[in-house]
Amino acid sequence: MKIAFVGKGGSGKTTLSSLFIRHLAANEAHVVAVDADINQHLGAALGLREDEAAALPAMGAQLPLIKEYLRGSNPRITSAATMIKTTPPGEGSRLLRVREDNPVYDACARTVRLDDGEIRLMATGPFTETDLGVACYHSKVGAVELCLNHLVDGQDEFVVVDMTAGSDSFASGMFTRFDMTFLVAEPTRKGVSVYRQYKEYARDFGVALKVVGNKVQGEDDLDFLRSEVGDDLLVGVGQSDWVRTMEKGRPAPFELLEADNRMALQALQNAAEDSYEMRDWERYTRQMVHFHLKNAESWGNEKTGADLAAQVDPAFVLHEHLSESSTTQPA
Repeated sequence: MKIAFVGKGGSGKTTLSSLFIRHLAANEAHVVAVDADINQHLGAALGLREDEAAALPAMGAQLPLIKEYLRGSNPRITSAATMIKTTPPGEGSRLLRVREDNPVYDACARTVRLDDGEIRLMATGPFTETDLGVACYHSKVGAVELCLNHLVDGQDEFVVVDMTAGSDSFASGMFTRFDMTFLVAEPTRKGVSVYRQYKEYARDFGVALKVVGNKVQGEDDLDFLRSEVGDDLLVGVGQSDWVRTMEKGRPAPFELLEADNRMALQALQNAAEDSYEMRDWERYTRQMVHFHLKNAESWGNEKTGADLAAQVDPAFVLHEHLSESSTTQPA
């Protein structure tokens, strides 16, 4: 399952995504976690020291390697230089699988050991001073989008992405890449403003969206959220002494997280797993192609000097049950 966490800045999005990742690992799921926020805090939320989090390789810096690997022997892609963030896979492309080892993971992922298991962690890389005025952060997130376009995942496999805050998630088609999107909202008018934007943008794309109320202090807060988001409200999460301790750098064992909050995390997992039966790989592939053609016409053709529409393989449908022989794999 591919899971996104979104919300306005300060909503607790990164904290909740890290708790969900810990919960999945404790339930023996296979997890790839991706920090795609402009403020890179997921590593620290998962218990890495500041120097360890800073040492995570930046996916954006490995974009040439990622492109060359994913291109494989796809005859429709003449060179890695003509690939853009939306380039879809086709016959001959290499696909990424959650449980495998491959050069992309070798270059971009690091194993993080948690109390009850381990996960792979990837990060887009921070927006640095040298980027100011000359680069767009979405060019860095493009590495994540390209990987998601080439990812096949199944049950008991989770890719959890901590997205950039606010409505910036809609600057690309990446918001359609997920089986479930959890929008973290505080019980305030500002807290639900991003929900309205997300709901409106996602309406035409069949995006599965659930709201997680955060910093909920009582039934009145839940009533407010219900009145604003209706049936999209999945669960509320209250204050946590465990989280406060963790944020001070003195984490307690995860099994000591408050029972109510553990139940809330299980509700998130249940909602994600329930969406598995609604997966529509044909729609997923069709949307991928839609955004690729849109980006090709808008800027991609001019930037690469190629007709990027020719990269689309009309007979190819991404699916978790694609056989190894249908893609080019490393020797």
